Amino acid sequence: MKRVINGKRYDTDTAKIMGSDSYSYPGDFNHWSETLYRKQTGEFFLYGAGGPASKYAEAIGMNQWSGGSRIFPLSLEAAQKWAEDHLDGDAYEEIFGEIEESTEKRTVTFSLTEAAIAKIARLTQEWGCTKSDVIEKLLSR
Repeated sequence: MKRVINGKRYDTDTAKIMGSDSYSYPGDFNHWSETLYRKQTGEFFLYGAGGPASKYAEAIGMNQWSGGSRIFPLSLEAAQKWAEDHLDGDAYEEIFGEIEESTEKRTVTFSLTEAAIAKIARLTQEWGCTKSDVIEKLLSR
């Protein structure tokens, strides 16, 4: 499925599957399935589909429903939350990196080129996180 949302393209054929979850079987009206994707830009999105009694139902007439599907762009935090709720710990850490028990942070000072600063700022917006989080995620890859 390919969609353009807020001027950005989301394509399930070109993005990488990170994980998926589902409920019931496709013939069940309540069935749904969701797949978490990551684009080459690092952005996450969710593709979901389901039956006429699922959260993906689409109205096709007066009190008539059909199955449907949608794509939802996700911030980094929303993708992490979805993965926490729908994937096991190993799959989560494969996507987002190993979770370290120590959450203590220290302030450090260092110098970067203007290009590196601009790239960190861009990734901060794309991933929806802080500059510190961007650096930590890049180092954990």
